[in-house]
Amino acid sequence: MKDLLGLPSSAGFALVTGCQMAHATCLAAARHSLLAKRGLDVERQGLFGAPRIRLLSSSQRHGAFERAVRLLGLGRNQIQDLPVDEQDSLIPEALEQALEADPQAPAIVFLQAGDINTGAYDNFQTLIPIAKRFGAWVHVDGAFGLWAAASPRYKHFVEGVGAADSWATDGHKWLNVPFDCGYAIIADSRAHKAAISHRAVYLKHDAEARDQIDWNPEWSRRARGFPTYAALRQLGRTGVAAFVERCCEFARALVLGIGSLPGVQVVREPGINQGLLRFPDPGPAPSAADHDAYTEAVIGRIVAGGEAFFGPTTWRGIRCMRVSVCNWQTSRQDVQRAIEAVKSALG
Repeated sequence: MKDLLGLPSSAGFALVTGCQMAHATCLAAARHSLLAKRGLDVERQGLFGAPRIRLLSSSQRHGAFERAVRLLGLGRNQIQDLPVDEQDSLIPEALEQALEADPQAPAIVFLQAGDINTGAYDNFQTLIPIAKRFGAWVHVDGAFGLWAAASPRYKHFVEGVGAADSWATDGHKWLNVPFDCGYAIIADSRAHKAAISHRAVYLKHDAEARDQIDWNPEWSRRARGFPTYAALRQLGRTGVAAFVERCCEFARALVLGIGSLPGVQVVREPGINQGLLRFPDPGPAPSAADHDAYTEAVIGRIVAGGEAFFGPTTWRGIRCMRVSVCNWQTSRQDVQRAIEAVKSALG
C-alpha cells in the first residue's frame, strides 16, 4: 500500500479503525518527536510544563483533525486557520508568515489531499519545504484523496506528498472495504513506536516479529488487514487506478449533467470525485437565506424520490448539494438516472 500511494517504504504503518484514529496515531507520533527534540518525554511526563505546540492548518480543514487534537490534549485553541486561494489550497505565503511569527516553537502543519467538499489539494511541492525549513512536522489528511497517487491520470495532485512526516487515509472510500479499515503511515517509525508501544508482563513478545501492539492504539482488535489485502489482491494496481479514474469521470458527468438543467448553478466542478451544485430560489428578489432554504428543499425532494442520494453541505458560507462518487458499482446508467432524478425533483 505504501508503494501504491508513493510513500516511503521505511515508514511505520498502523491498521486503525478509520481516518479519525489515523490522525490521532500520527499526531501522537508528531507530539512525541517535537517534544523529544526539546528534552521532554511526553509519554512519561505528560504535557505538564511542555512548550505549546502550534497547529497550523488550512481554513478548509476537516473536523477529524480538530477531534484528534482534542483527544491528545494539544488544545483546539492552538489551531491557527490559514487562508486559502480560489482553489481552496493553503496559500504558501500565509504558511511562511505564520511560521516566521514564532520560529522556535514546535509546530505541526496540517495539509489536505482532497477537500471533503471540493476535492482540493494543497500544493505539497511548495508547502512541505517551507514547513521543513522551520522544523515543523507535516501531517497530511488523505482520507480519500491520497488514493489519487494510484492513478497515472490524477497522481499529479499528490506530487511531493511523500516528503511529509505522516499521512492518514481510509479504506472504506476508494478501496470500498467495510468501515473499520483506516491507515496511519508515519515516516519516523521510531517516533511512531515510542508514542504507541506498550509491553505487559503477562504477554509474550518476540524480538523479531512485528507486533501490532507496538503500532496501533488498540490492543483488542479484529484482523482488519484481511479486507484490505483482499481488495488489493482482487483489484491490483491497474484495478485501483481504474476505480479512481472511473469515480472521477462519473462525478464530473454528474455535476455537469445536473448543472446543465434549468435552475441549477454549478458552484464547483470536480477536480477529482467531489463537486458542488446549488439551486437558486426562483422567487422574486430572493435573499441568500432563501437560496440556502431552496437548495435544502430541492435536495430533500431528490432524496424523497428514492432514486438518488445527495447530501447538503456548507461551503464558504452558502448551502450546496455535495456530489461525491466513490462506489465501484456506479455505472454510466446510474449517472443518467441520477440526473433524471434531479430533473424530476426540480419539475
